[in-house]
Amino acid sequence: MSYTAAIDSLFALAGELHTPPGQPRRKFELDHMRVLASALGDPQKKFPSVLIAGTNGKGSTSATLASILRAAGYRVGLYTSPHLVRVNERIQIDASDITDDDFARCYFQVDDAARKLVDEDKLPAPPSFFEAMTALAFVAFAEAKVDIAVLEVGMGGRLDATNIVEPLVSVITDISLDHTEWLGSTITAIAHEKAGILREHGVMVTLPQHPEANSALGEVATALEVRGVNAAEYIPLRTTQTADGRNRYPLQVQGKLIQVDSPLAGQHQQRNLALAIAVAIELSNNHSYKLDTAAIEAGIRNTRWPGRMEQFTAANGAEILLDVGHNPAGAWALRSVLSDLEDRKPKTLIFGCLRDKAIQEITQILFPLFDHVLLTPVDSPRSANLEELTAAATVTGSTFEACNDVHAALERAQKLTPATGLIVGTGSVYLVGKLRAELTP
Repeated sequence: MSYTAAIDSLFALAGELHTPPGQPRRKFELDHMRVLASALGDPQKKFPSVLIAGTNGKGSTSATLASILRAAGYRVGLYTSPHLVRVNERIQIDASDITDDDFARCYFQVDDAARKLVDEDKLPAPPSFFEAMTALAFVAFAEAKVDIAVLEVGMGGRLDATNIVEPLVSVITDISLDHTEWLGSTITAIAHEKAGILREHGVMVTLPQHPEANSALGEVATALEVRGVNAAEYIPLRTTQTADGRNRYPLQVQGKLIQVDSPLAGQHQQRNLALAIAVAIELSNNHSYKLDTAAIEAGIRNTRWPGRMEQFTAANGAEILLDVGHNPAGAWALRSVLSDLEDRKPKTLIFGCLRDKAIQEITQILFPLFDHVLLTPVDSPRSANLEELTAAATVTGSTFEACNDVHAALERAQKLTPATGLIVGTGSVYLVGKLRAELTP
C-alpha cells in the first residue's frame, strides 16, 4: 500500500480531542492500546525508553535529550507530537524523519492488526489517530533496533497511549492549566494525571514548580516509592542570551565545567535543558549509558527543534519570530522574550488558536504588546473561528484585522511591517506549521 493511502487512512481516524456535534466524547482506555500492542508483538517492550510528560517544555526536553544520546553514539528513536508540516516529523530515528515507505509499511501493519481485532470483537472500535501513530512509532523503533526511545506524552499521562511502556526514567516538565476539559480544572488535578507515568520504585526527574504541582507529584511519588531526581542543580545562576537568541552559559556537570550553547531561545528553555541534562546523568549513572560531558555539550549544541522562538527574515528585512506557544504559560514565555526586542518596531502579530484553549487569557497577555494584530483561523476542526477570535481581541482594546487564512495573514503582515519591525506568529502549532511552510523554500 502507498504512503498516500496510509495518510488518507490515518487522517480518517477519529481525533482524540475533536468531538463532532451530536456524538459522545471519546473515552480513553489504556487497555485498548495494550490489546493493539499485543497483537503487534508488543514492540514497545523491545527497546528501552524515557517517557516525558508535562504541560510546557516536554518537546524541547525530548529533542535535547535525544540529541545528547545521539552525540554519544546511540541509535535513538524520538516520538513527539503534534507535527508542524508533515506527520512523519513525529517519528524520528537518528534525527531523520521516518521515510514515506517505512511509514506506509508500519502503518498498514498497525491498521491490519486493528481491523482484525475489531472484527473479532477484541477492540470496540478502531484506534484513534494518536493511538495508531503511537503504535506505528513503537513498530518502527522496534524494527530499527533503537538503543533507546525518547517518548513525548501526547496529553496528560495516566491514560495517554504512550503510557504502556515501562520507562527507565519518567520525566515531568512544568505543569500549568491546559486541556482542562479532559485533565481537570486545577493544577492539582492535572499534576495527578501527569504523575500517571510514574512507576512503582521507578525514577522521576523534575523541577520545583507550582506548589500545587509539587504537592501532587510528591504525593504520587511517595505512594509508589519513586526515587526523585531534582534537576535544579543544572539551572544556571547567570546566563547570556546571544544576539541570535541562543542560550549560552557555563555549567558544572559531573564535576566539570561545560559550556551550554543551545539554539533554543528564551530563558524558559533553561529549565528544559536542566531536565535533559539530569536525565542524561541518570542514564549514565544508573542505566549503563555512556554519556560524558562532551556528549552533553555536543548534544545540546546540535539540538534541532523547529517552531520554538524560531527566527526568519521577511523579503524586506523585517524579522519574523515563530513560536508554538498555545496556552497562557507559553504566552508568558513569549512575552518575556519579546521584552528583549523593544528596538524592533512596529510589531505585528499573526494569531490563531484552537477554540478549546484559554483564548481570552492568551490574547490579554500578548495583544497589548503589538501595534497590529492579524487574526486567522488555523487548519484544524478544533480551530477558533474569526468570530471567536474577534470577540477575544475586542476585549483587549488592540488594533486588529481579520484574515481568511494564514497565507493572507502573512502577506498582510509583510505589508504592514517595515524592515525595522518584527512579525510574530503564535497561538497554535498548526499556525506555526503553515507559516514555516510559507517561509521555508
